[in-house]
Amino acid sequence: MGDAAATAPWFGRAVGRKEDVPLVTGHGRYVADIRLPGTLDVAFVRSPVAHASIRAIDTSAAWRSPGVVAVVTADTINDAVAPFTRFVDQERTPPDLEAAVRPEILPCPIEVLAGDRVRYVGEAVAAVVADTRYCAEDAAELVDVDYEELPVVTDPEAARRPDAPSIHDSVPGNVQARFEVEVGDVAGAFAAAAHTLRLRFRTQRLSGSPMETRGVLASYSDVTDELCVWSSTQVPYMVRTRIAEQLGLAEHEVRVVAPHVGGGFGPKVQVYPEEVLVAHLARVLCRPVRWIEDRREHLLSTAHARDQVHDLEVAFGDDGVIAAIKDRFLLDCGAYNPFSITCAYNTAAHFRGVYRVPGFSISGECVLTNKTFNVPYRGAGRPEAAFAMDRVINTVASHLGLDPAEVIRRNLIPPAEMPCPRGMPYRDGHEIVYDAGDFPAGFDRLLELVDYPGHRREQRSLRERGVWRGIGFGTYVEGTGIGPFESAVVRLDSRGRLVVHAGCAPHGQSHDTTISQVVADEFGVRPGDIVFRAGDTSLVPYGSGTFASRTAVTAGSAALTSARRLKARITRIAGELLEISPDDLEVADGYVRVRGAPEQRVGFRDIFVAASPGPAACLPADAEPGASDSYYFVPPTVTWAFGVVAAVVDVDVETGMVIPRKLAIIHDCGRLINPVVVEGQIHGGLAQGLGAALYESIVHDDQGQPLTTTLMDYLLPTAAEVPEFVGVHLETSSERNPLGVKGVGEAGAIAPPGAIANAVADALSPLRVELDELPLSPPAVLAAVQAARDRAQPPDSKEE
Repeated sequence: MGDAAATAPWFGRAVGRKEDVPLVTGHGRYVADIRLPGTLDVAFVRSPVAHASIRAIDTSAAWRSPGVVAVVTADTINDAVAPFTRFVDQERTPPDLEAAVRPEILPCPIEVLAGDRVRYVGEAVAAVVADTRYCAEDAAELVDVDYEELPVVTDPEAARRPDAPSIHDSVPGNVQARFEVEVGDVAGAFAAAAHTLRLRFRTQRLSGSPMETRGVLASYSDVTDELCVWSSTQVPYMVRTRIAEQLGLAEHEVRVVAPHVGGGFGPKVQVYPEEVLVAHLARVLCRPVRWIEDRREHLLSTAHARDQVHDLEVAFGDDGVIAAIKDRFLLDCGAYNPFSITCAYNTAAHFRGVYRVPGFSISGECVLTNKTFNVPYRGAGRPEAAFAMDRVINTVASHLGLDPAEVIRRNLIPPAEMPCPRGMPYRDGHEIVYDAGDFPAGFDRLLELVDYPGHRREQRSLRERGVWRGIGFGTYVEGTGIGPFESAVVRLDSRGRLVVHAGCAPHGQSHDTTISQVVADEFGVRPGDIVFRAGDTSLVPYGSGTFASRTAVTAGSAALTSARRLKARITRIAGELLEISPDDLEVADGYVRVRGAPEQRVGFRDIFVAASPGPAACLPADAEPGASDSYYFVPPTVTWAFGVVAAVVDVDVETGMVIPRKLAIIHDCGRLINPVVVEGQIHGGLAQGLGAALYESIVHDDQGQPLTTTLMDYLLPTAAEVPEFVGVHLETSSERNPLGVKGVGEAGAIAPPGAIANAVADALSPLRVELDELPLSPPAVLAAVQAARDRAQPPDSKEE
């Protein structure tokens, strides 16, 4: 502290990340790096079949294996460990949403260990605890499970048929949840339309695939009667609640810490059976117990995502303006559905995106199959909606022989209609109202950024040389900063430092850096002077976590409000010490000083002493002791970010290979706290969107056996595949939080699949290919090319 630079505004500056030093020097502390004395390791016995009754489990050989301390099954824990009957506190259906869409949701509990039946390959049926991971793995192989295989269903459409095997007795017909929403005069729009089309789109099943797999370490102290759990999670408070509920404990008896976490992307928002069971084992054995997931387990057992199929109709005019869309879609939830209608309703709420589409009808069904269960993954229902909508726009343009860019322009919501109500509720129960943004201006900026006219000229020249190049566009809106709340405490410590504790759970988003920037401005110090901690349930009583592009909005606003309250508090205390009115004081450089006479000042350390009860206290007459303040920020509803993406690709028509050349994005996430951090979020999202478009897919055979259980089979994009990224940040301030920010964590991942698919269609436009399914792998592209050539071939010239 102490120079003029410290008082400069930090909000909006591209300062370096505070978090990086331990991570890039090998001093990060992930769950696997924490080794307590006497730690035991766990290995799970997982089902090798997708659907079966469990007739018997023989653990006797495992018990005799060297180093084994315990072997547990459902029969041995059921009296002490309750099943999962509710999952994510924030996802209870609000009454207003319930009244508007009348969702049907059936119970679908998850057992901590499967008891009488397994429902997907990888479901845990037993756990072995041993002195080392090696001993535990060896013993797990000796557990003999007698399975009676049952019929398997892996396709959601097949699962809805009357003769399909039932996944859960409590869910007849395998439809665990459904809802329907209608806006405008859909029937009238179709009756009056000049053109209608029926289309079908499918998005594949994906794995979040973070750098760090799941892991959990639990330790119980019989001295303090406290259970401490370290978990690679995005939601430590939810983990605390589930462990307490399912083990019959009070929440204050459980502390959950998320140490350094190597990515989450959504699947780590789920609270898993392994977290509850490891906590139980630590209490029972009175020793630290640890489980670290390997990559095969991750691809088998960590929740999957996406996996939707859409059957829709679109009504439009000769000018390409869309009058109405009817969509019926299925979400393949796998064997369980812990997030209820979250992802499915996100798809509905975001489907129309930046486009008017006055008539809109959508119904969603969450269908159970014999696969690993499905949860939100970066975008959480939005990429599926954007892919379908962007393909609709492109198909309408192709049908009418119009430039896709012109059809996009004609359908965009103009700025004059902002704020723009959409006639349906968001999943928080409040009406969807786009609060701010200029969609046409954003799209025009994108066309300038990629030099769209120049691209068209170059495309003709390249095609003459045998290069099949295309450009395509994708669009999105995103409701960000969802509640129900987030917490922050700002305090002075005994050394006179500013300390911020928050209820969020950082795992790569730069919370330390950005929230420190927000707080530093309030006190006239540097971000590096702020001590920031989060991801630990002992820091603040309540928290929500980090997911859904929400932390800058919610935790940032909570920290800002707490900081302003603390600033007012310490200014009053300083007024007592300096015997001057607080109105004549300012805060900067670690001091409260007299405005215009900075040599008359009192330091933060002295204020801490004066704020403490005792003989040195010097408090205003109406003030309670203490130099801290807390705040729980409750957003009124979400704030809406938007963006447009252009993809440039080359296609090799002989091999089907798609070579991405450029991804360009224009996005608006409100005021930028730190442009470099925002850029990192965008680039990471674009890379994941690229993977979803071209490479990644979880594949099962018809018996539910996963065929993609290593990274040799589940293809992730590497530096060799990632093309040039270019982008422009727009800043339309939000009025729904005091920072004026909008979320950005998921933005980059939403639109690339649609943009890339449209670019491939543009490259192959002379063939009029139909692209309706992801990923656009070489075999898929070749099949589309061949199908287009077959359609173009005269019937009498085809072989008999």
